Amino acid sequence: MQIKKFVAPTLKEASQQMKSELGSEAIILSTRIIPPNINADLPKMFEITAGVENGAELPAPKAAPKIYNEPETQPQSFQEELNRLSKKIYSNNMPAKKTAQAPAPVQTKIKKAAAPKFAPDEDVSIENELKEIVDTLLMREVKKNIVSAVLNQLKKYKSFLTPSNIDSYVLSSLASMIPTYHFEVHKSNKPKVVSLVGPTGVGKTTCIAKLAVISKILHNLDVGLISVDTYRLGALDQLRIFSEVSNIDMLIAYEPSDIPRILNSFKKKDIIFIDTAGRSQKNSEHLLKAKEFLNAARVDETYLVLSATSTTKNLFDVADKFKIFDYNSVLFSKIDEAVAFGNILNVVSSFDVPISFFTNGQVIPDDIISADPEFTANMIYTGKIN
Repeated sequence: MQIKKFVAPTLKEASQQMKSELGSEAIILSTRIIPPNINADLPKMFEITAGVENGAELPAPKAAPKIYNEPETQPQSFQEELNRLSKKIYSNNMPAKKTAQAPAPVQTKIKKAAAPKFAPDEDVSIENELKEIVDTLLMREVKKNIVSAVLNQLKKYKSFLTPSNIDSYVLSSLASMIPTYHFEVHKSNKPKVVSLVGPTGVGKTTCIAKLAVISKILHNLDVGLISVDTYRLGALDQLRIFSEVSNIDMLIAYEPSDIPRILNSFKKKDIIFIDTAGRSQKNSEHLLKAKEFLNAARVDETYLVLSATSTTKNLFDVADKFKIFDYNSVLFSKIDEAVAFGNILNVVSSFDVPISFFTNGQVIPDDIISADPEFTANMIYTGKIN
């Protein structure tokens, strides 16, 4: 496969360059925004990485001015690029091989350990470590009742703890509290319908784009997009441009009565994503209207998209009001902008809902991470995305 990057002042122009050079069979691998460079007097630019199978008929080459040049190492092959994306998103755990469940509790991991004997000063050292752990978790904005649960778990195994292993026990305890839901994708005799819901400004449309590209290029699925977001200015244009760039079919539903016709048009698709309008959790009338669309679509899965930058109190209010949609899991966006991640644990623990994905930037589809209990626990405890 031939892989190239195209850079232009707008996403549409970059897409036109891609199609002009690689043809209509080109597959989009990723998109990103290149920030403006004031020192070099360069404006904001849009970059598309795309590929086309070897042997595909390419359009006649056209001379085009070089607007922007950023030195980068090109991928050696299409498979190399897919492997990179898969590793980055799924962390070597492909979703179809896993089911939605919490990891084994702490005691199953340490029950065979032999209890060491501590001197009195070592016991004091462990007490100090426990106090520091409590302070750290509270600083990470984990709710007090959850911190108490972690502390009680650790105290059960106090005789096994040492200053060198206590952090591992904390992470194990936190991980046992974090259920995850893995995005299972496979071909069947009818399309799987997945909807994303959430309040305004959490990035649902960008999440839809990432999941659509993942489904297409990593799982080789025929993807369809439905937008019911006809209220927000520019929302349709954003998704339409993405669909054109990525060669993914998109249709618009203006009323719930449009849904059956659209689903019939997409009946040969493998998976269909529905992009809903962002709605305030305080406007029950708007929420009910959005639910009419999803009822008409008979969705198989619904993801609630929440911003990791929101406070626990706000997230609780949203998670509670959006129960009307019977969401299966939560997708946390903007973890790259958050300063603490205790709110994530607070939500999944209090609402008993699994996490499906995290997003950590605007690059499509790179900046999305399949949720994993150990990764999430480490992020919450350290305050860093590792």
